[in-house]
Amino acid sequence: MNHESAQTLTRRRLLGQAAGAAALAATAQAQPAGGNSAPRIRDSFDFGWKFFKGDAPGAQQPDFPDTPWRSVDLPHDWSIEGPFSEKEPAQASLPAGIGWYRKRFRLPESYRDRTVLIEFGGIYENSEVWINGQYLGKRPYGYIPFSYDLTPHLDFGRDNVVAVKVDNSHQTNCRWYSGSGIYRHTWLLATNQVHVAYWGTFATTPHVSKRPPRSRSRPGSATTARAPPDARWLPAYSTRTAKRSSPRRRCRRWRPMASTSSCSR
Repeated sequence: MNHESAQTLTRRRLLGQAAGAAALAATAQAQPAGGNSAPRIRDSFDFGWKFFKGDAPGAQQPDFPDTPWRSVDLPHDWSIEGPFSEKEPAQASLPAGIGWYRKRFRLPESYRDRTVLIEFGGIYENSEVWINGQYLGKRPYGYIPFSYDLTPHLDFGRDNVVAVKVDNSHQTNCRWYSGSGIYRHTWLLATNQVHVAYWGTFATTPHVSKRPPRSRSRPGSATTARAPPDARWLPAYSTRTAKRSSPRRRCRRWRPMASTSSCSR
C-alpha cells in the first residue's frame, strides 16, 4: 500500500469516526434522563464490524473467536479491494466468493419493552443472518432492502452478536459489476410495541373519475400507532388493518416547457 492510499484510508476512517461520534453526541443530548422516549428510534449500525473473506464454519455462534478478523465500517465491498485476475469469470475480473461479517453491541435497558429490528439496505448476495446464534433468515436477492426482528433473541446487560454470511460464489450472476458484501447502510430500529409495520404503509387510488381524485393511505397488516378503543385486548405482536381516505390536490400535467407546475384543492 503506497503512502497516498494510506493517507486516504486514514482520512476516510477519521471522517467515519467523527460522524459516528457526532451522531452519538446528538443522540445523548436528545435523550431525557430516563432514556429516549421517542416512539421510533433509528440509529446507524454501520460502525464496528469484523470481516473475514472466505468461509468460516461456526461463525454464527456468539463465542466464535473473531479477534483476528479485519475491522471494517459499512458500506463494504470486498470485491473492489481486488486483486484483479484473469481466472475470475465475472465482476470485472475481481474476486467474488464468500465472506462473513460479525458485530457485537449492547442495548440500553429502555429498549427492553420495545420492538427492535435490524435493517439492511442491501447485501450482495445470498445473505444469511443470525443474532446470538439464532437463525433469522436468508435473502437470495442482492438488490433490495430488508429487515429482521431481533426482539425475541436479545440479551440485556451483556453483548449481543449479529453474524452475516454472504455468498457471491455462484458466478456469473449479473450483467454488470455488483460488488460483494454488505454494500449499503445498516440501521437499528426500535419502536413501541404498537406501531406501523415495516413497509406497512402504502397508497392506492381505488376510484378514477373526472372528479377531484382521492387517495387511500393504508397501513397493511400493521399494529397502528393510534390504536382503536378496544386495543387493550390486542395481543402483543398481533396485527390490525386500518384505512384512511384523504383528498388529493388537483394538479396540472407536467409539460417539458413549463417552468412550474400548479395545483389546486
